Amino acid sequence: MRIGTRAPAVAVMLAFQVTAVIGAIQIQPIVTGLVEPVFVTSARDGTGRLFIVEQGGLIQVLEPGSISPTVFLDLRDRVKSDEPEQGLLGLAFHPDFSLNGRFFVNYTRRKDGYTVIAAFRVSAGNPDVGRPREHRLLAIPQPAPNHNGGMLAFGPDGYLYAGMGDGGFGNDPGGRAQDLGTLLGKMLRIDVDHRTEKRRYGIPRDNPFVGQRGAGPIWALGFRNPWRWSFDRITGELWLGDVGQDSKEEIDLVGRGGNYGWRIFEGSECTGIEPVACGQAGFIGPVDEYDTHVGGRCAVTGGYV
Repeated sequence: MRIGTRAPAVAVMLAFQVTAVIGAIQIQPIVTGLVEPVFVTSARDGTGRLFIVEQGGLIQVLEPGSISPTVFLDLRDRVKSDEPEQGLLGLAFHPDFSLNGRFFVNYTRRKDGYTVIAAFRVSAGNPDVGRPREHRLLAIPQPAPNHNGGMLAFGPDGYLYAGMGDGGFGNDPGGRAQDLGTLLGKMLRIDVDHRTEKRRYGIPRDNPFVGQRGAGPIWALGFRNPWRWSFDRITGELWLGDVGQDSKEEIDLVGRGGNYGWRIFEGSECTGIEPVACGQAGFIGPVDEYDTHVGGRCAVTGGYV
């Protein structure tokens, strides 16, 4: 899932502009010299700035009209990125960022490989610099260095969603994606505006597994590695690309409490790992899928409606 390489570890960010002529697309570079950029987003605060996430632990900010980004936040002292799917992986700005200056990141922790979801604030005196002090919301153990997921986004309901991979290795050996006792292999949904005595976040009352021990933050389950996903701005629907293993790359339309099949299914195919379970009801198939590594295509890496 890396964009760029380590020698040289630079990349060019491109802007895609669809012209008035149907089917005509123009591409132009907007910034060069980035080191392993994995995500770009906006704070939607009216400034027009772009925030670029580099896997090694930097968040860069690019002002409108500029070709030279500056460092918004440096987390390299705490981010582990020596494995291809580890690192600083996600960034989301609070819907009221222009008022409260809050933003959230997902990274792999240097000391133990845990996935950390943490809250930060922008500096009071400089809107182009984030304060390095973090308030940790979640620290999730990772049994392997791959399948970390990493995407964060606020839904139209104002809650923070986080995609978690199954914890790695082949065939999800712990059956974690189907286990409500772990947050791995899940889509999480938390309330960052209301905390409890035990947590720095709240659990929305309409989350589907409220009351089940450890499962409160879970919104949906059965994912292998939901690397990138997005909300339809018109309908609010959550569209997700789940990275396949051997045969299928899939696109899911994710709803409350849905079970999207892994490790029982890979896309629409029964994996044979638990063949009896393939005949059980309750699994939701993909909206679309394609064969893995056929015709030059590789992993599904995201998209927008």
